[in-house]
Amino acid sequence: MDSPHGAAVTAEDFGLKGPRGWAFRGVRLDAPPGALVAIEGPSGSGRTCLLLALTGRMRPTEGRAEVGGLRLPRQMAAVRRVSALGPVPGVSELDPAFTVAEHLRERALLQRRYDGSLRALLRPRAERTATARSRIEAALDAAGLDPATLAKAERTSVRDLERLEALRLSVALALIGRPLLLAVDDTDLKLSDAERAEAWELLRSVADGGTTVLAVCSQAPGDAITVRTDNTATTGTTDITAADATDASEPAEAPEATAEKTTDEKTIDEGTADAFAETGRA
Repeated sequence: MDSPHGAAVTAEDFGLKGPRGWAFRGVRLDAPPGALVAIEGPSGSGRTCLLLALTGRMRPTEGRAEVGGLRLPRQMAAVRRVSALGPVPGVSELDPAFTVAEHLRERALLQRRYDGSLRALLRPRAERTATARSRIEAALDAAGLDPATLAKAERTSVRDLERLEALRLSVALALIGRPLLLAVDDTDLKLSDAERAEAWELLRSVADGGTTVLAVCSQAPGDAITVRTDNTATTGTTDITAADATDASEPAEAPEATAEKTTDEKTIDEGTADAFAETGRA
């Protein structure tokens, strides 16, 4: 897959506070392009909020961060354009009623509509179709998913996929847009030890291909740059302190707004609503 160089991700005293207190606070991070970054901690410790804040989908309360040279929170919209979400519960979930083929076709159409240049849109239909198919095949290859091996090939419904197969499909959908940064939530949830190893091998491969990866997990692999959200010491080049963390599974109650809108309005307008736009479903 012809991946662009990934985005460097840096943060200093990065924090997000909501009505229930701090989701995370004091984050320091220095990850080079193409790094594998693990956001480690127990459920409810602010992991997902940090993931969404670093991808421009939640507005931070304090500190600063940069993704590919784009500053947060000032350039949140630009950060969203260079990043992509894999599976994030309640934000970018797969539709269980859709087949693998339907998900792939939908994402390719959305990619062409919203991210394509005018010149690309004016190309002959056959050429556009061939380009879309090439992107899909490259993304599937990078995600290690061969639809032909599924129970009903591309006609397999998402509800019939194994957990690891669904993860690979979500990653493939995200990679169709050739992002600089890929974000994945609950990487190791409900996976056996062998499946967990496969999941990390997948994300490591994506990072080796040039795309920076942020992955939420309960236990990080030893070779990842690790950020912890449970008030324990960190490894690598990162440090984080979380206090009175809110439930990370409730993104609509995230940051306190500093502009004229309320906290919840900011979160909905610039966070989950934008993520739903990525899938084409609200």
